[in-house]
Amino acid sequence: MKGFCLALGLAAAPAAACDTALLLTIDVSNSIDAAEYALQTDGMADAVLDDEVAEALIEGRVALAVMQWSGVDRQALTIPWHEVRTRADVRDFAAQARLMPRAFVQSDTAPGDAILFALAQFATAPACARRVIDISGDGTPNAGRDTRAAARRAEQSGVTINAIAIESMGLAITTFYRRHVITRDGFVVTARRHRDYPRAIREKILREVARVLG
Repeated sequence: MKGFCLALGLAAAPAAACDTALLLTIDVSNSIDAAEYALQTDGMADAVLDDEVAEALIEGRVALAVMQWSGVDRQALTIPWHEVRTRADVRDFAAQARLMPRAFVQSDTAPGDAILFALAQFATAPACARRVIDISGDGTPNAGRDTRAAARRAEQSGVTINAIAIESMGLAITTFYRRHVITRDGFVVTARRHRDYPRAIREKILREVARVLG
């Protein structure tokens, strides 16, 4: 009987496993106005409520958290780790994202510092097979630590970095994110201005939880 119970416990363990710890980060630096901040938070909420995304989050038992970032010493975990098991969990996370107050205003852009802060947040994350930082922004650095060095530290820690590059024109932000921000196993999704962010984050989350890498 003891052996049967042990075997049953071992068989049940994979069903409770977490596939991905996904840290969603949003840029709240000086270039982001109030309307653009709302596009990011509402876009995040709408993305997880999308039927296809919600199903993927639940099936993968994904753990989500949200971080806001801007300049040096301007990073905050504004939604702690949230394990997604049911549709109610998805709705709760979406409600928190939509109502999340802005953490910083009038600050520089320091993605290297944001990456290092994000890495530290996995110390309190659920034990998941993969750890992913989802970083979004609309500018290149004007403060803080070296971005590429921070991305290399993520690679050394076994953490993937993917990105949304929010462009006003051209592909300068996309190119910077591809060369300096994402890890070798990561990818960049380009959003054409902030109004395209909701579409971009939906696409990116689906790729992340479906294990389709760029």
